[in-house]
Amino acid sequence: MHGKTLTAVVVLTTSATAFAAAPRPWRPDMTAAERYASHRQGTIAFAVRTRTRSWGWHATTTFPSASVVKAMLLVAYLDMPSVRARRLRASDGALLVPMIRRSDNDAASKVLSIVGSARVYAVARGARMRRFALVNGWWGLSRIDAADQARFFMRIDVLTARRHRTYALRLLKTITPEQRWGIARARPRGWRLYFKGGWGSGTGLVNHQVALLTRGNKRVSVAILTSGNGSHAYGRQTLRGIAVRLLRGLDSADVP
Repeated sequence: MHGKTLTAVVVLTTSATAFAAAPRPWRPDMTAAERYASHRQGTIAFAVRTRTRSWGWHATTTFPSASVVKAMLLVAYLDMPSVRARRLRASDGALLVPMIRRSDNDAASKVLSIVGSARVYAVARGARMRRFALVNGWWGLSRIDAADQARFFMRIDVLTARRHRTYALRLLKTITPEQRWGIARARPRGWRLYFKGGWGSGTGLVNHQVALLTRGNKRVSVAILTSGNGSHAYGRQTLRGIAVRLLRGLDSADVP
């Protein structure tokens, strides 16, 4: 065989091998998630985003936010002019740590009284939310949808004051073990998880989770919102069942 011909064969073979070995582009298994959700009790919506694509199922249906809105309160607090450029104090942590890690309602009410509704809406505008509505008297009845929340969590670190980004992500990464259900039980191997949940005081009235998953410079955001679950345990099972299906294959695929 001539040298040039042999070289061409080697190049073609090498290229074909590399192509065959390249990770397939990842996308959420929407078909499996929708099929599962359609057989579950209650109203369900979810949305998934990567840097370049988005998917959704009933993603613009609005729900009472419950404690999911606390992630927006966190960003609004850290971006206040009196906070954004200084070192955080013990008094800041006394509000933010229980609000996020343990989902403390009294802390959230105090944070909202400090930041005010205008700053929360500023976070919504920065995240390009389209259907968010804050209920100032009782923040847990604020209206959210899956599309807006997935959009928000995709950029939650960028929307946070630069000095406090690491702090905010650390809180969202270290949710108390008693509240690590749903997406937290479906986290793909090798991915870091930052999330916030909201639920109806154990009643199953609502059960939500919104999350950012990262690996290197890859990122995926997920929002799963549910209402009318019948029980808290049933809602937790729904969250996990949908998350497992949406995130299937993420540990071995390439995320665009």
